[in-house]
Amino acid sequence: MGHIYSACMSASLYRVRRATVDDLPHLVPLWNSMHLPAGELERRLTEFQIVEADDGGLLGTIGMQIVERHASIHSEAFKDFALADELRAHLWARLQSLAMNHGLTRLWTAEDAPFWKANGFRPAESAELKRLPAAWKSFSGEWLTMALRDEDALHAVLKKDFSNLLAEEQQKRQRVLSRAKTVKQVGITVIVLLVIGILAFCFNMLLHAARFRRH
Repeated sequence: MGHIYSACMSASLYRVRRATVDDLPHLVPLWNSMHLPAGELERRLTEFQIVEADDGGLLGTIGMQIVERHASIHSEAFKDFALADELRAHLWARLQSLAMNHGLTRLWTAEDAPFWKANGFRPAESAELKRLPAAWKSFSGEWLTMALRDEDALHAVLKKDFSNLLAEEQQKRQRVLSRAKTVKQVGITVIVLLVIGILAFCFNMLLHAARFRRH
């Protein structure tokens, strides 16, 4: 019961949300204090989540860059590193929710805090590094990674779904072409019958005119 009460108290002390432009006056000095490229990170503001105290004071932040179905967790920064792991836990819960909502298959990070290895990340093997999006391949440090889904199985499913979609679209196209051909044939038939009708009418009119002259 004590653990539940402690967790509830902790949750009530902090709030995690997406960073906004209004947070920049607090984020930029924090990034600078961590020797992070504040100018670049400012342009990538939408990648960041922040954790704040119940009074609205910014306590920490972390970024998550999404490329394809992968995401890189980066640029963590905290005002008080005595609270870092506690704040990471709140941010990590938020990042997992975002990963699920975006249907991500794998997470990456170059952050070296023990927290990440304790929460499922491990050094990326050579076979896994081949899956690393091209945008991050220039990084020469150690990557930690966590698979969220079976990427090969998901790829197979997506490939199968795409093949089924193509086949379905082909069938629809064939049906449309078939209907168009039928409509065209009906249209031609109607025009032919109309022309025949007009010719028959004209012929009858000529016959009546010829008979009228004889009388």
